[in-house]
Amino acid sequence: MSEPLNDTTRCGFACILGLPNAGKSTLVNALVGSKVSIVSRKSQTTRSRVLGILMQDDTQIVLVDTPGIFSPKKTMEKAMVQAAWDALDGADVIVHLVDASSRDAIESNGIILEKISAEKPCLLVLNKTDRVNKPDLFALAQKMNERFNYAGTFMISALTKDGISDVLADIAKRLPAGPFLFDPEQTTDMPMRLIAAEITREKIFENLHQELPYAVFIETESWENFDDGSVKIDQTVYVQRDSQKAIVLGKGGNQIKQIGQSSRRELEEMMGCRVHLKLFVKVKEDWPERAEYLQLMGLQAPV
Repeated sequence: MSEPLNDTTRCGFACILGLPNAGKSTLVNALVGSKVSIVSRKSQTTRSRVLGILMQDDTQIVLVDTPGIFSPKKTMEKAMVQAAWDALDGADVIVHLVDASSRDAIESNGIILEKISAEKPCLLVLNKTDRVNKPDLFALAQKMNERFNYAGTFMISALTKDGISDVLADIAKRLPAGPFLFDPEQTTDMPMRLIAAEITREKIFENLHQELPYAVFIETESWENFDDGSVKIDQTVYVQRDSQKAIVLGKGGNQIKQIGQSSRRELEEMMGCRVHLKLFVKVKEDWPERAEYLQLMGLQAPV
């Protein structure tokens, strides 16, 4: 843990809250300046809270990327949504991220508007504004502010990074004075074993977006460092049915080979060393209902 540089340092948590596919992970990655949270076209890609850590002058900002808010039915879904709500408790600032291009942005965000409190500063951040006409954008901002007393309103594109510096500056000025909680060079608190698993999951979603449901789980089973600086990683891909296993493997094992190559390339770029990655696919029908697998993802089984 780093000591503060002087007695004027600030540090605090900003919770990024929104519906699935609002762009929360894209925004966190853009603000941090590197990938700390995986991104895909699938809803509910983020399963547990992910911390993105960055410095803004003498302020350390800890961004909390949360699972999307929706009406859960299954055990894992309930655990994901609860993780998002729980993240509000430790937040100094709440960022309500809204997909401005959604046709029913106000109605669909009602589930969030009913639960957020004015006890903490809450910023309205309208995302994907490059897809919306300005008159419609301003009308949406006005209607959202009529529904809740936001501390500030911003219009951004997380994908192009347009407008995100203004959001960052506003968050920084609202954080409390205090020492840094993490090393100034640190960008996330996620262990590398979990980051590696998340990258492989992202590659599965990229390659099998239409074919595979989101209920796939990756576990980094072993991690071995060699004297030449290279790393050997063994991961298990858990699916729920034999038919899903066949899809992940592909004809002659070509699909899993392609997934492994994509994951290995990104891991090598991230870690700056050679990576030997082996992927195994197993069927475990009830894994999303089992507490031990939820805990591996940083989730608590709902009571």
